Amino acid sequence: MKFQFIDVAKESFPVTRLCQVLGVSQSGYFAWRSRPASPRQREDLVLLAHVRSAFTRSHETYGSPRLTRELQDEGLTVGRRRTARLMRENGLKARQKRRFTRTTDSHHSFPVAPNLLEQDFSAERPNEKWAADISYLWTNEGWLYLAVVLDLS
Repeated sequence: MKFQFIDVAKESFPVTRLCQVLGVSQSGYFAWRSRPASPRQREDLVLLAHVRSAFTRSHETYGSPRLTRELQDEGLTVGRRRTARLMRENGLKARQKRRFTRTTDSHHSFPVAPNLLEQDFSAERPNEKWAADISYLWTNEGWLYLAVVLDLS
């Protein structure tokens, strides 16, 4: 992890200084750079391709447990934690489907206001006919209520 950080930060800072600050040797960093990928890393790259494919097919809604089952059904040997790690390292986060929220209850026992306008929205002078409505809007902070009142003149 430290070597990866050095590799990214070497554009802004000297490698010598980065190695000193992180407490690693320069020779260790350069050996890490020239070292070929381990068999585990190569397997991870192959698995990552399968994970991304299955994740896309699920419309980005499957988390690691379902993706693991999906990969196992395809004949791959993979565990849930490994799938979760590959997803986390590559920024694959499942989006949960939003559940429909009913905001109107038409079957209540309260009295209903009479329809005085009878669809006649024309007014001859101001302050003669008014119309109002309320709506609910979902935001990141929760439900907001929007109330609109109009003078129909």
